[in-house]
Amino acid sequence: MTDKAVDFRDDELVAAARAVRQHAWAPYSHFAVGAALRHRDGRIVTGCNVENATYGLTVCAERVAVFKAISEGMRPDEFTAVVVVADTEEPTPPCGACRQILWEFCGDVPVVMATPAEVKAVLGLAALLPWPFDRRILGTAKKEG
Repeated sequence: MTDKAVDFRDDELVAAARAVRQHAWAPYSHFAVGAALRHRDGRIVTGCNVENATYGLTVCAERVAVFKAISEGMRPDEFTAVVVVADTEEPTPPCGACRQILWEFCGDVPVVMATPAEVKAVLGLAALLPWPFDRRILGTAKKEG
């Protein structure tokens, strides 16, 4: 992966994230985000952020896409890329909670950060979340009693 603008060749996935961003419900922050996941069989699953007045109940676009994919019968480790689109000057990476969810369900996939106009950066998820908490750690827990 790279940290510079790249030649990411899944235009359909980028377009899907851009399109779903238009459905974001962001009346408080006005920070609309769209996300799209590519399933290994070629399907695309999208999500947009949905805000709540309490902010803490807001759900980010990446998590909406993952939860939607799971609710449609897809399973962890079946995804090949994720695109995140926000209207910002700099690349907008997933927040910490989204990085953890993406790791659990997608593994070290390319994370494409784009704007409505261009792809800004692509990084492997492991570069964004170098020490993830995952099922391997749970498997090493010492049993008490």
